Amino acid sequence: MPRILSVSSFQPPYKVEQEKTANLTKRLFQEDFKEIERLLNVFQNGDIKTRHLCVPLDWFEKPHSFEERNQLYIELATQYGVEAIQACLKNKFFLEEEISSMDIDAILFVSSSGISTPSVDARIMNKLSFSENMKRIPIWGLGCAGGASGLSRAYDYCLAHPSAKVLLLCVELCSLTFQHGDRSKSNLIGASLFADGVACALVSGDDVNITTKKPVPSIEATASKWMPDSEDVMGWEVKNNGLHVVFSKDIPAIITSWLGPFVRDFLEQRGMTPEQIDYFVAHPGGKKVLKAYEKTLQYSEEKTRISREVLRNNGNMSSPTVLYVLERFMEQGECDAGDTGLLTALGPGFSGELLLLKWK
Repeated sequence: MPRILSVSSFQPPYKVEQEKTANLTKRLFQEDFKEIERLLNVFQNGDIKTRHLCVPLDWFEKPHSFEERNQLYIELATQYGVEAIQACLKNKFFLEEEISSMDIDAILFVSSSGISTPSVDARIMNKLSFSENMKRIPIWGLGCAGGASGLSRAYDYCLAHPSAKVLLLCVELCSLTFQHGDRSKSNLIGASLFADGVACALVSGDDVNITTKKPVPSIEATASKWMPDSEDVMGWEVKNNGLHVVFSKDIPAIITSWLGPFVRDFLEQRGMTPEQIDYFVAHPGGKKVLKAYEKTLQYSEEKTRISREVLRNNGNMSSPTVLYVLERFMEQGECDAGDTGLLTALGPGFSGELLLLKWK
């Protein structure tokens, strides 16, 4: 089965403490919300300590046009994407030898926080040496589900092309979508939660002979599920001044009632139960989302520990976040051949993606 040979994550340059982002948000919002102190509790209660941004915190003191923010997205997504790809292909922690970008057969570029045509992967191809015959597969609009869905599509490609080496690049600069003049609670919650992040994974087909330094996960099976008439659960509302976040307060309840049966049906078809999964590689959408995972799957906090640590140190970076979690599992050295993992993420649609992993 297709294997995940290497994963790399990239930290944007500006590391900010949650207390400082709360103070900035208070200055921006206090004249519009009488209960501002109560609302700011989302910063303290979200179990996030630090986040990484692509611009300094004082950049948000003033409004910026959609054009300016989107141009910055294109420039930085290209720059960061190049660095993440190079780190993935040269990752000595996983790979015995570096992989040349010329040997890559396809690239999936996943993002939902900016707009670019041609897509950012085409711009990256002018910075690195890729084959002019490489397949480009840009994917937009999957939000937080994008990392898991991107891995599933890489799996599909490698099943069809067993000799293929595929890059999955997830880039989200969520901070650039912040709406300076939007005084909605959704915008305030988004300011407390979202961050910037970039991650890259290398996936290979069965006929690729690349040696790794330790067991790495193969993708044994995948599943997708979509909830009808759920467009208002999460996503973007596109307005003249850009992308406005859409958040439903019902997301944790939806996860509790909807994800559990999805996971159990998926595993039951393969003769397994959630209790037999060694590693739960979950996208940490937020503190309440992790609690909902634990409740519906009857998992302890230890099962979500790495997801919780990624959330605490990075915030919710949308699509790359689950790859940060996967990287931690692959690096920790505790995963032995034969161990199993369940990778999951949820996003706009409302939709979910599951991947069954097995270390080999």
